[in-house]
Amino acid sequence: MVTATDTSFLFSLYGNDTHTPDAVAWCRRGSRSISISPLNRFELINSLRFAEFRKILKPGEAAAHLLLFHNAIAAGRLIEATSNLADILAEATCLSVAHTLTGGHRSFDILHVAAAPILGATHFLTFDANQKRLATAAGLKVPL
Repeated sequence: MVTATDTSFLFSLYGNDTHTPDAVAWCRRGSRSISISPLNRFELINSLRFAEFRKILKPGEAAAHLLLFHNAIAAGRLIEATSNLADILAEATCLSVAHTLTGGHRSFDILHVAAAPILGATHFLTFDANQKRLATAAGLKVPL
């Protein structure tokens, strides 16, 4: 079983928000690694820096959280999967055509869901209710 994620789950896991206890608990329950795409990496790194800019994180906290993220990759808890951006965009376009007019999905949410099957994932982690609906419609199991 391969599990992919959106960035909100990663931010909860490596940042600090209302969903952090749930993200940590999910990781403690299972010994599975989480596959991440280059899009996850980029968006998480930028989100942590943006949170510090907005004063949601204290000065220096973004760097500390990023260190935890990089340590998780080094330890194999997160697997950076290689993927073809053109394949992700093609799948995202199909998902957008099929679901955005009726579900109102944001671009990055669609990209993360589109990347999941390309990464070989059958499961998808997100705390975003709208993204859960999209992932389920795309045939992914959403355990949270």
